[in-house]
Amino acid sequence: EVQLQASGGGFVQAGESLRLSCSGSGDALDAYGMAWFRQAPGEEREWVSYISARSGPTDYADSVKGRFTMTEDIDKNTDYLEINSLTPNDTAVYYCAAANPWTIVLKHETYEYEYWGQGTQVTVSS
Repeated sequence: EVQLQASGGGFVQAGESLRLSCSGSGDALDAYGMAWFRQAPGEEREWVSYISARSGPTDYADSVKGRFTMTEDIDKNTDYLEINSLTPNDTAVYYCAAANPWTIVLKHETYEYEYWGQGTQVTVSS
């Protein structure tokens, strides 16, 4: 079992960057398939990025490729999401989530993830 704590959100101007953190306690995060999702007001939760267990390959939603980078620090048991060139369309609550890497099939689906962080708000002004 793992507990997740997301942090690093804030209020920024368009074009700026942010680094979000997802700290784990309990199990090691690299034992899981880890993901970031985001949810804008009035919208469904949207998958953003995924990193395979053991700090394996990453994958990104087409809408964020080239601007978002997901990494994992095993020593700190923390995952990061670096977001560059922020736009108002990136405004959302960002969530990290953990899935069983042996059973996950559709990494973009919320139901695949057993553990969730509480979310961190990112607001981008134009």
